[in-house]
Amino acid sequence: MSTTQELKDFTQQVRRDIVRMVHAVNSGHPGGSLGCAEFFTCLYQEVMDYSTDFTMDGINEDVFFLSNGHISPVYYSVLAHSGFFSVSELATFRHIDSRLQGHPTTHEGLPGVRIASGSLGQGMSVAIGAAEAKKLNGDKKLVYTLHGDGELQEGQNWEAIMYASAKKIDNMICTIDLNGQQIDGSTDDVLFMGNVKEKFEAFGWDVIEVKEGNDILGILSGLSQAKSLTGKGKPVCILLHTEMGNGVDFMMGTHKWHGVAPNDEQLESALAQNPETLGDY
Repeated sequence: MSTTQELKDFTQQVRRDIVRMVHAVNSGHPGGSLGCAEFFTCLYQEVMDYSTDFTMDGINEDVFFLSNGHISPVYYSVLAHSGFFSVSELATFRHIDSRLQGHPTTHEGLPGVRIASGSLGQGMSVAIGAAEAKKLNGDKKLVYTLHGDGELQEGQNWEAIMYASAKKIDNMICTIDLNGQQIDGSTDDVLFMGNVKEKFEAFGWDVIEVKEGNDILGILSGLSQAKSLTGKGKPVCILLHTEMGNGVDFMMGTHKWHGVAPNDEQLESALAQNPETLGDY
């Protein structure tokens, strides 16, 4: 069991990794990655029951699917620091022939990654299939997913959301990163979705709202509450209100850092705000 300070230190190192990885190749998506650093830390360091002796089937362990695959920097950093592969491999991010591509892929066999998630809107459908497989196999472990809020503008999500409740997929916890931003602007300006909580509830889901989505204790509480609702006949959704670019002051609160790398001066500023805690790669 990690202390809150240990989780904060882990998150801080993840933030360093994110900005360094994206800066090194002048390519990637730092904004959403930074916004979800606390969530990934809590999930992999405290909540999920998994083995780093990775197998694609994930039998008798909790499994995770990242649907909004463009936030791969945070995913790779947390997987590496959680023991799935060497932290030094983070230096190969987005290189030709690297296992750490800009969007996660499976053909190179990166431990921890079960689906390619470059195309948005598909992760929930895959996760539902995995959850049904666990039920068929008598596997009591859970399926966790993460999705962007802008991603919900993809229609396939709503078919999957409807299916999940109709088929009582109650061994899956789906988290929506509600940062209100996407590549072209705010989600309200690009395509207003109304009340997302009421939509999920209308589709037959149990919904938990975490207002402070960058607070370690708030995230842990939300995940604990979500876990307590599994096995009761309904799929479970967490609405996680995060700040895009969290932890780097000039990246926060704007869509402009969705897919832009920091320059040398901006990198130094970001690193100064997040001192090294676990050791850089």
